Amino acid sequence: MTRSTLTTPPPEAQPPKPHPDAPPPGSRLGSHFSRCFGCGADHPTGLHISAVTPDGADVEAAFTVGESHQGAPGLAHGGVLAAAMDEVIGMSIWLLRKPYVTARLETDYLLPVPVGTTLHLRARCTGIQGRKAYLEAEGRVGAPDGPAAVRAAALFIEVDMTHFAEHGDLEAIRAEHQDYEVNP
Repeated sequence: MTRSTLTTPPPEAQPPKPHPDAPPPGSRLGSHFSRCFGCGADHPTGLHISAVTPDGADVEAAFTVGESHQGAPGLAHGGVLAAAMDEVIGMSIWLLRKPYVTARLETDYLLPVPVGTTLHLRARCTGIQGRKAYLEAEGRVGAPDGPAAVRAAALFIEVDMTHFAEHGDLEAIRAEHQDYEVNP
């Protein structure tokens, strides 16, 4: 995958350091918001991505393309595939137990993904420099070792929880993230 310099960690970037409260290897990762399009169980047409961390650093998940995820007849919409990449990348940075937002997402589409196909996703953080996190993900068709259908590289920026309070629904944030101090 060719990545821009914006999503490639600079030489001085450090490997991510696991947070002491991060889920241990083998743990299932919960949704960060019940109505999230990517991982929320309460979103009626969402991706409903559920993930595990096999090693405490990477994230693995599976997503089955449904009828509501079509672009061309019978094929996954490219934006839906990009959303799946963004979601699994976001789950991998969540292992650091700090709030981040997507600053840049580069997505390469390698194969068409038909409706009904299960896409096996894997993501990891490749470096941290200051508030910047560099990440990558891959989606494979049919099995974790199947052919690669989509790849992504991303730059995420660490933010304070007030970012979400100022730009989102403060009461919903407080209800779902009681472990964080959220003040407008």
